[in-house]
Amino acid sequence: MLQLEKSLPIVTTMISTEESYELCRQITAQYGKTFYLATKLMTVPKRRAIWALYAWCRNTDELVDGADADETTPATLDRWEAQLEAMFRGIPTDKYDVALVDTIAKFPDLQIQPFRDMVTGQRMDLRKNRYQSFEELSLYCYRVAGTVGLMSNAIVGVDSQQFTAPWHGNNIKIPTEEAVALGIGKQLTNILRDVGEDAERGRIYLPLDELALFGYTEQDLMNRVVNDNWRALMQFQIQRARKYYQQAEIGISRLSPDVRWPVWAALLLYQKILDSIERNDYDVFTRRAYVSTPRKIWCLPGSLIRSQMK
Repeated sequence: MLQLEKSLPIVTTMISTEESYELCRQITAQYGKTFYLATKLMTVPKRRAIWALYAWCRNTDELVDGADADETTPATLDRWEAQLEAMFRGIPTDKYDVALVDTIAKFPDLQIQPFRDMVTGQRMDLRKNRYQSFEELSLYCYRVAGTVGLMSNAIVGVDSQQFTAPWHGNNIKIPTEEAVALGIGKQLTNILRDVGEDAERGRIYLPLDELALFGYTEQDLMNRVVNDNWRALMQFQIQRARKYYQQAEIGISRLSPDVRWPVWAALLLYQKILDSIERNDYDVFTRRAYVSTPRKIWCLPGSLIRSQMK
């Protein structure tokens, strides 16, 4: 375990739990608009817990992608991991930690390992700005996003009533692989949406061997070239992301009934970002792919219907 005393500041003033949850809500609403809409469909305790998770994940990502990312070093992430260890011992260090410490106490199934894995994913961003193959990229996607699925599973819970029949015994199947698949699908969607922004930072997340396969070069990407080769490459990437969403769908029916609607909503809303990329003729360099408010609202009845299907 990291040495907390040598790496973390001593906090003498801390905000209340309610104030901390409100800050987490605000950061979720500001930076995760599509995701935030889905959380509003959850029960209050679960939505607040998800906001606390989102805020921690967002703040973790900001260490390598935020305004002060140039100042982030491996030692910065060491301190952040030490702060994480402290939270799982019930010790908050900053104003956002207060809500997450409360969440950890209320949802004891939350394990620290997915959080550690996410920090490891941020370490990859410090040393890598290219991925040779999808095998390399998929590990990164698991660490920075698949882990969110594992964290969320501990909050949303499973439908225990499905397993009360004698033939099920006590073997409750947690949809772990499906939760990871949803996280990876969303991360792949983010990568496709943000190709242009990442290129400005000198990063290319699309696998280089797949660029070569479609006859598209790194220089083409940096020059924001949208041609038939690029369109074919993007079609291939979108198809892969959709396969992850299809895998994730299988597990939703095993979740607790009160979260099926918001999880379906999150899945369908994120898939609509892929639809937006297609409508923009795969131009992710000069046109932002997003889901408009009317489209978001239109998605809700469909996700409700799916959530009620077995």
